[in-house]
Amino acid sequence: MNGAELRGVITDWGGVLTTPILTTVQAWIQADGIDWESYRTVMRAWFTDAYGPNGAPNPVHALERGECSDAEFEQLLAAQLLRVDGGAVLAEGLLQRMFAATLQDPVMYELIRAVRAAGLRTALLSNSWGGTEYPRADFPQLFDAVVISGECGMRKPEEEIFRHAADLLGLPPQQCIFIDDIEANITAAQALGMTGVHHVEAAQTVAEVGALLGVQLDGTAPADGNTMR
Repeated sequence: MNGAELRGVITDWGGVLTTPILTTVQAWIQADGIDWESYRTVMRAWFTDAYGPNGAPNPVHALERGECSDAEFEQLLAAQLLRVDGGAVLAEGLLQRMFAATLQDPVMYELIRAVRAAGLRTALLSNSWGGTEYPRADFPQLFDAVVISGECGMRKPEEEIFRHAADLLGLPPQQCIFIDDIEANITAAQALGMTGVHHVEAAQTVAEVGALLGVQLDGTAPADGNTMR
């Protein structure tokens, strides 16, 4: 796509290697009896600023960079939300409840295993919302490098965090595929020279990554003899 040999795959976590974020959040909304419109109102404003080119700093920036604790963010978000029964939203444990319905996507797991087994380097690049909730025991079999925003003080879509992930793989950005479910992050990665794959659903992403690499996803060579390397 960009004229460089592709040798690395960098992927987001939530909404890419897991169930869609909206699906997970909707399960929490229903379980906690949150008023959906109150959630949409605050998150629309916070996300517009967090991922827009000229957004003002807000609690999403602070959480994802590790500048505020999970507990501090939970207090800020709970204060903006309403329950359908008119009661107060419990702040303590809010992030854990918000992502309690998260499930790993076995198709995407298998994709990362396949490209790594075939010789490409792989990295996780995730904006963290509750850094203790990652299944870190899975990471050694999936990734050569792990970049979590709250642990490095940078966040997507900032240029520095994409460059940092590529550097950890020992690759220039031009040799990396980047997979994410947020378009602003894809745009930022492409501006740095990465080849972006906008994740919508697993089958589409698997097909697109396979086409970019010119290989079968089980790591074997296709008919033209090209191999992952």
